[in-house]
Amino acid sequence: MAVPHFELHAPSHGVPAIPLVCDSPHSGTWYPQDFGHAIARAPLRQSEDTHVDALWAGVPQVGGTLLCANFPRSYLDANRDQADIDVAMIEGTWPHAAHPSPRCLELGIGLIWRETPERLPIYTRKLSVGEVEQRIASCWRPYREALARLLDEAAQKHGGCWHLNLHSMPSNAYERLALPPRPLADVVLGDRHGTTCGPGFVDSVAQAFRARGYSVAVNDPYEGADLVRISGAPGRNRHSLQIEINRAIYMDEKTREPGPGFAALKDDIGQVLRDVSAFVQHNAAALAKTEGAVAPAG
Repeated sequence: MAVPHFELHAPSHGVPAIPLVCDSPHSGTWYPQDFGHAIARAPLRQSEDTHVDALWAGVPQVGGTLLCANFPRSYLDANRDQADIDVAMIEGTWPHAAHPSPRCLELGIGLIWRETPERLPIYTRKLSVGEVEQRIASCWRPYREALARLLDEAAQKHGGCWHLNLHSMPSNAYERLALPPRPLADVVLGDRHGTTCGPGFVDSVAQAFRARGYSVAVNDPYEGADLVRISGAPGRNRHSLQIEINRAIYMDEKTREPGPGFAALKDDIGQVLRDVSAFVQHNAAALAKTEGAVAPAG
């Protein structure tokens, strides 16, 4: 049976829908047969946000919608712009726009990954134009369109929307990013330095985690990538926030198996979601009352 490229979890039966949309673009563990990678599966799996979809499975229970990719980010990264591609990886002439980021060129991590973060080459061949186009058509575009549709529908119905872009981060994040070593927070929130959501939303999520005993940092070392960039427009009541969870809290980073802290973290995230739901409902109600007047700082 074919595996769908993504899964969509609507609000639970009997729970009123709220304008909260959450997405997990990197938790996919289904490796397509046409991947054609030349290295073992284990080093590729180090790039997964393994179990993030399970940790946030409670989103529908509070009235939110959860979108999860099933394909792995090393096959195609749904959190990168379509033009963030290294054309040197492709056989022949790439007939589309190409604006590779420094991260893509220097580290091999763009729309289509060239190397793992440990600098292991993923392929011993160049990819054909057709197979890259196929990955974009079957994975990147449907995922992006699904997320955009969910956000648009929520905003049209409620006057605004709140988006959580869900990730996990390696416990040696500073080392992998070639930054000076220092203690990594349990949770890192990224709003691209105040450009993708209102400060109230950041503060609400931060306080919800801190109330459960987690340390929280903002934009350090992750500020948010392409999905929050294109989804957030606080001036139009569209608020998008990236969340990174330290993998050491909940899993064995080598085996990818859930660790002893998994159940407690999942339960705590369920409580965080209840706090976030209350915030979203309060602000959505305030938007409805203003009927086009200046909205609260979401």
